Amino acid sequence: MARTSYIERNTNETKVKVRLNLDGTGQAKFDTGLPFLEHMMDQIARHGLFDLDISCQGDTHIDDHHSAEDIGITLGMAFAEALGNKKGIYRYGHAYVPLDEALSRVVIDFSGRPGLEYHCKLTRATLGRFDTQLFREFFQGFVNHALASLHIDNLRGENAHHQIETVFKAFGRALRMACAVDERQGDNIPSTKGCL
Repeated sequence: MARTSYIERNTNETKVKVRLNLDGTGQAKFDTGLPFLEHMMDQIARHGLFDLDISCQGDTHIDDHHSAEDIGITLGMAFAEALGNKKGIYRYGHAYVPLDEALSRVVIDFSGRPGLEYHCKLTRATLGRFDTQLFREFFQGFVNHALASLHIDNLRGENAHHQIETVFKAFGRALRMACAVDERQGDNIPSTKGCL
């Protein structure tokens, strides 16, 4: 059975569309008006081997905040739909990723309970024109709607681009591990509760 989803989310501030294939090859297509965030989401696709197609029309003439947050929300909704009842998945995923002087760790649990621990002291307030505070908003939106616990730690780094790129690469790899089908699990849900 295909593990795919298509979500459209429209508000007075943004119109977001996300198409996701969990069992893809890392193909990505973006049209969001946020080029640096697109570069980072490309890391999710490539390192998670997810096919991602994301578009967003947002009120970026005011600020990038609504678009960044709502893309995270809609992507979280897409993962929740594609995972369905979560039968047979690994559920947990983790990754450490270096890039030159930078190193980040990401750990995720598709527990059914949203929670974010985000510990990234980025060395710059902006990357290009993108406000680095908005990365937290992106991930908060994601966990709230994917119903996942997510721990993000940038352990070291001096170059802010390297710092956040290691976060997104590790996020993609942790997602890939957590979403993977565990042959030994069969149709079981990986929880003693019997549901997630």
